[in-house]
Amino acid sequence: MKTYLTLLFSFFIIIASAQQIDYNTKKSFVAEGYDVTEYFNNKAIKGDSKITATHDNVKYAFATQDNLNKFKSNPDKFIPQYGGYCAYAVAVNNDKVDINPKTFEIRDSKLYLFYNSWGVNTLEKWSAENPKQLQAKADANWQGIKIKK
Repeated sequence: MKTYLTLLFSFFIIIASAQQIDYNTKKSFVAEGYDVTEYFNNKAIKGDSKITATHDNVKYAFATQDNLNKFKSNPDKFIPQYGGYCAYAVAVNNDKVDINPKTFEIRDSKLYLFYNSWGVNTLEKWSAENPKQLQAKADANWQGIKIKK
């Protein structure tokens, strides 16, 4: 019985590790090809498709080689929350929604991206409501929707 339980546990570990986080890779890159390091300079700058890195099986584009090197030295610092999907939609709708890469916020040293189109700016809604509460709700919701299906 002990051997059976060990095998069953090992099987679940293998299955769980094979699941991948679903990143928003519209236009083939996270953040639609915008340089994730530049957001931390409070700038939304399009990356160069010739200066790229792959991390966690998804591609990132960078405006400069220095930015690429910065990312490579600490990728987890720059990865957008919730796989690069709209933070507000993850919190409120428990859903993955595309973003406008020019609509972002750095909060607690983390990058959050937002939908902004057709007169709906979810960053404004996020800011007008309780961002800390929405962040906690999005963190919880993301656990249930983050796996690629």
